[in-house]
Amino acid sequence: MSKTVEAYFAAFNAGDIEAMLACVAEDVAHHVNEGQVRRGKAAFGEFCAHMSRCYQEELTDMVIFAAEGGTRAAAEYIVNGTYLATDSGLPEANGQSYRLPAGSFFSLEGDKISRVVTYYNLADWVAQVSR
Repeated sequence: MSKTVEAYFAAFNAGDIEAMLACVAEDVAHHVNEGQVRRGKAAFGEFCAHMSRCYQEELTDMVIFAAEGGTRAAAEYIVNGTYLATDSGLPEANGQSYRLPAGSFFSLEGDKISRVVTYYNLADWVAQVSR
């Protein structure tokens, strides 16, 4: 199922939220770094739209790992971003750029992602955009 994960990341890099949503299950569980679990495709779509307003990001240096049987996958990558609009509770945005290592873990059911977990070092990001 790494094809589904590859399609998900290609859609992310293209800024294509609809294509990202096509990769996830209706009841997707989204575990975001430093946040609450969001459940369902609608909540995931709202999160993606919010992120697109506040951040412009491209993922590079990606390595995708897939478990035998196709039910789990993981990815390691670099987030290359620009902080576009101030996000609630975070430093003020003024177009700061950042580069941050990150990773994601996935559960898959059939050809859909049923769980997304994303990790990065928030303190590192805050330090980069606060300079």
